[in-house]
Amino acid sequence: MIKKITSKIIQSRKSIFPKDFTGELIEKDVVMQLLENANYAPTHKLTQPWIFKIFSQKSKNLLLNEIIKITPEISIEKKNKLKNKIEKSSHIICICMKKNNSILPEWEEIAATSMAVQNLWLSCYETKIGGYWSTPKYIASLNDFLSLKNDEVCLGLFYLGVHNVSNFRKTNRKNISEKVKWYD
Repeated sequence: MIKKITSKIIQSRKSIFPKDFTGELIEKDVVMQLLENANYAPTHKLTQPWIFKIFSQKSKNLLLNEIIKITPEISIEKKNKLKNKIEKSSHIICICMKKNNSILPEWEEIAATSMAVQNLWLSCYETKIGGYWSTPKYIASLNDFLSLKNDEVCLGLFYLGVHNVSNFRKTNRKNISEKVKWYD
């Protein structure tokens, strides 16, 4: 039987948007604990393809300036919204991945990296730390800025921050029986 706490943690995972962050700085050792848990994601052939590029404090402005530079068409409204998201976040983690195409198909490495992010997200359970994974269109244009190699790619930005949200809206999930076909 699955322990109730395991189900509760998984079913309690929520996206907490940066607009709900307080701007409070999360201690570096706490972020490292979250990333240590991320590091235990399943990974075929132990390739461990995830790479985390972390921006906090003053370096968040470097990231903001780069995004503005690579998206000259961005409206003032969207620029201000992005600036607010970055200011209210404690850390912005660029979720990156090393491709190992000679060993595994790329989808397996994306899946492993996604599981690492899920571990990070689940590790926020019972804390006032929330997260949100964003995959904006310009993400591939950050590769040079992030000093990624030819076999590395950025998969998105994970906004991490302290929040005071207590009333989470219930997310509607389809009944699992609609998605299961048994073959006995």
